[in-house]
Amino acid sequence: MAAFVRFVQTTVVTLFSVFAVAPGHAQSLPSPPAPKPEMTESCPGMVAAGKPDVVPAALKLAELGSDQVRITFVGHATFLIESPRLVRIATDYNDYVRPTIVPDIVTMNHAHSTHYTDHPDPNIKLVLRGWRDDGQPTNYDVTFQDVRIRSVATNIRDLAGGTERYGNSIFIFEIANLCIAHLGHLHHTLTQQQLDAIGHVDVVFVPVDGGYTLDLDGMIDVLQSLKTPLMIPMHFFNSYTLDRFLDRVHDQYPVEFSETRSIVLSKAGLPPSPKILVLPGR
Repeated sequence: MAAFVRFVQTTVVTLFSVFAVAPGHAQSLPSPPAPKPEMTESCPGMVAAGKPDVVPAALKLAELGSDQVRITFVGHATFLIESPRLVRIATDYNDYVRPTIVPDIVTMNHAHSTHYTDHPDPNIKLVLRGWRDDGQPTNYDVTFQDVRIRSVATNIRDLAGGTERYGNSIFIFEIANLCIAHLGHLHHTLTQQQLDAIGHVDVVFVPVDGGYTLDLDGMIDVLQSLKTPLMIPMHFFNSYTLDRFLDRVHDQYPVEFSETRSIVLSKAGLPPSPKILVLPGR
């Protein structure tokens, strides 16, 4: 059914003329079940094709090839992403967990203070907050050297237990023909519209705490919808929380543990089927 839905979405004009049913007959046909949201085939704005391998980064950070991206798990929800031209990006930049170098670009989310700061380093060239003060959704689409960054807004719970609309953004980084998504402080499953806006993702950073963000059942549903080749857990606080998530998904996805916090990725080296890679950290 899902394959048929994707086919309909990509050939809607042709299929409408072929499968249109007269009103009198439509009432006699059973209603099909609502399709489950799922990821589209390509990353908007770029060609995302080919198979992807994970190469452990050397202890001494070497120059990257034109098709490579370096990812370092700093901790909590912060990753340092480096492009072939050594543009450095820090995700969910805050006052507590920071990379040792000043990044060129930072992204932030509004859940609480371990995901943003009101006082970013003045040497940062581009600060992207994942929420807007007027309550409208972010809609970033910016390019800096060899990096393109887009955002898709989602809601979060506020401190009073209600909803802060558009308080979180899923940031998508298009680098070296890879699409890398950071789910931020995601509090709900994704709609088809949001999945379409995200597009195909090669690597996803996924919060797996199961409580402060989305519950485990919901987060697994998100992963199944995204169909990402490489999933990297974050926001897990301790080994118990991480193991609880891994126990839930080990029957669905193989799990690999990296010995280092830094890895170098390329499109050609991604796993042929979805896999979870755990980087040392918290």
